[in-house]
Amino acid sequence: MKKNVTQITTIIGVGAECNGDFKSDTSIRIDGVVNGNVTVANTVIVGASGVITGDINAQMVVIGGEVYGNLNVPEKVELTSTARVLGDITTNGLVIDEKAIFQGSCNMNQEAGKKPKQNSKAIKAGIKSSNSAVAEALRNAEESVEEEANASIG
Repeated sequence: MKKNVTQITTIIGVGAECNGDFKSDTSIRIDGVVNGNVTVANTVIVGASGVITGDINAQMVVIGGEVYGNLNVPEKVELTSTARVLGDITTNGLVIDEKAIFQGSCNMNQEAGKKPKQNSKAIKAGIKSSNSAVAEALRNAEESVEEEANASIG
């Protein structure tokens, strides 16, 4: 059985700084600083000392450091316990470890824009009709209890 292993071909090491957008056709690990957007074809790993100030576009992301920007990641985003993310996340899978910091919104339904919106008036009418059905059921239950009590007395 073959394990699913990510092969990292590019490393931005501790102490290195990249100013400007960064693109790669492979997977990368960032332990340094990137001031710009990161666009990667496969996986981005941000080590505990890594800092990205910009958006990330990749298939999968594992964050242990800091990201100040939005994440557009179709497969999965994982925030380890040392992660700090300030920005919005759009993904199909999200794992947030205890003590990770995430401030932003998360959209996990990437197909939302393609679905027709539901009619809010119909939804409200459905809620009203279900509320009246519950009220009627409660009245019927109370009447049944009263009838049983009267029958046992008389």
